[in-house]
Amino acid sequence: MEITDEQVATAEATMEAKRAAGHATAARYDAGSERLIVSIHNGVELAIPVRLVEELAGKDPADLAEIEISPAGLGLHWPRIDADVYVPGLLAGVFGSRKWMAAQLGAQGGRTSTPAKAAAARANGAKGGRPKKQVG
Repeated sequence: MEITDEQVATAEATMEAKRAAGHATAARYDAGSERLIVSIHNGVELAIPVRLVEELAGKDPADLAEIEISPAGLGLHWPRIDADVYVPGLLAGVFGSRKWMAAQLGAQGGRTSTPAKAAAARANGAKGGRPKKQVG
């Protein structure tokens, strides 16, 4: 398939619009706080816990220390672990795939404790706990 000049111009315009909305000028891993620090062109700095970023969660701090910024500033690359993160995604709060983010949200919700949840757990415990699953 041949790419037309019009398609190239459209792609370049899209990239410039994304770049104007926010692109990285610097990035580093802060081992003390276990956060990715990304400096954006407008002076804003993002500090994101690496455990929240699918590509970076659970990785060795030494591997996270080496970060490359794409020429347009729209991507971050970790060569030691061959991981890539899209800067506009970070700015939008997208830290991984839908499935991964849903699992993170579900795990967070499961840890939530309210007085009502605690009372329900006590009431269920008094009844003998959760019923056994029926094998059918």
